[in-house]
Amino acid sequence: MQNKTFSSVARLGSAVALSFVLALAGNTDANAQLRVEISGVGANQIPIAVAAFADESIAPQQVSAIIKADLLRSGFFKIIDVGTAMSETTAVNYGDWKSRGADALVVGSVQRLADGRFDVRYRLFDTVKSAQLSALAQAATPQMTRVSAHKIADDIYEKLIGTRGAFATRIAYVTKAGREYRLEVADADGEGTQVALRSNEPIISPAWSPDGTKVAYVSFEAKKPVVYVQDLVTRQRTVVANFKGSNSAPSWSPDGRQLAVALSKDGLTQVYAVNPDGSNLRRLTNTNGIDTEPQYSADGQSIFFTSDRSGGPQIYKMAATGGDAQRVTFNGTYNISPRVAPDGKTLAYISRRDGRFQLFAMDLANGQELRLSDTAKDESPSFSPNGKYIMYATDSGRRGALAVVSVDGRVRHTLSTQAGDIREPTWGPFMK
Repeated sequence: MQNKTFSSVARLGSAVALSFVLALAGNTDANAQLRVEISGVGANQIPIAVAAFADESIAPQQVSAIIKADLLRSGFFKIIDVGTAMSETTAVNYGDWKSRGADALVVGSVQRLADGRFDVRYRLFDTVKSAQLSALAQAATPQMTRVSAHKIADDIYEKLIGTRGAFATRIAYVTKAGREYRLEVADADGEGTQVALRSNEPIISPAWSPDGTKVAYVSFEAKKPVVYVQDLVTRQRTVVANFKGSNSAPSWSPDGRQLAVALSKDGLTQVYAVNPDGSNLRRLTNTNGIDTEPQYSADGQSIFFTSDRSGGPQIYKMAATGGDAQRVTFNGTYNISPRVAPDGKTLAYISRRDGRFQLFAMDLANGQELRLSDTAKDESPSFSPNGKYIMYATDSGRRGALAVVSVDGRVRHTLSTQAGDIREPTWGPFMK
């Protein structure tokens, strides 16, 4: 938490492969499912009618309900009630739908195939232009029908908003329930929770690999902070950094070939680069202060990090190979936890203002910043892979919860659970 000293922050420092989802099916903790509460919407919502899919009751999940929940949660859509099921072959009366206030219409069907899979089909219509915008057909196993629904929602979002949707991605986070810590992964909507690691000691700073098959994190199971990389398909773990002192804050390079970490092996915490197998360690900073929380830029050419070299913690930027650093944050006396948007244009970070730790976003081109939260104990920001949203940890009713806000601050929702405190969120990449 940011109400600790900066030195303790320095000391302490997500889509997953589909085969991993299936492999972990037996580890689902039903009591840990996240609940979504929507508290904000976009400025200009698109009215869209989503019909119940024909015969979708034969599938394990109701496809149309998942699509509607995704679109509603995005904040950019207003759902128009349809009332009846409509398949993708149903004739569309555009005038009728325009009169009902719908600018777009979604229809589809679910059929069981001979091999036990489900054939999920859908069509998207523009009722204003009286034209079909898109169509998809997917064959999904029973376990993957939810993913099929998310992919349809992604397609709708892209066709109508103009940006790739992130509903079919995954998130990872740490839950503390009693004395147990769990590294968990889930769908972006909080459903389908799976446990990747259980421990009686803290787990912090999870970070997805760019291909979504691995996660780096810090575990205290050895009674000290050690950086690991875990393959989420095979469960194999590799020790990346286990040096004297603190080993913390892993961050992947965009090409997945190296990690930036914060180590205190030579005294004060400094930034290093290391290969994911723990080889080829290189020191990148050499100062008389604390340098920590490294994060690669979107193009991999730079590293943003937190340093107290100017007296209090501020965010700096240097070349990925090290060298001179330039200060990035100047407003406020305490700015930490830098995260860079996928397009490289926006920096998210936590700033302490008037005793409150809140999420801010900065336009890196002009330095203009925007406060995105109104809570007091925010931490661990993470961009969605399409750059449209930021997930972060906060307090909700004396319990840790995950919050999501759009980069313009208008769309908000919260993911919470009764099963324990939730911290350290990281949003996984798009899956191939």
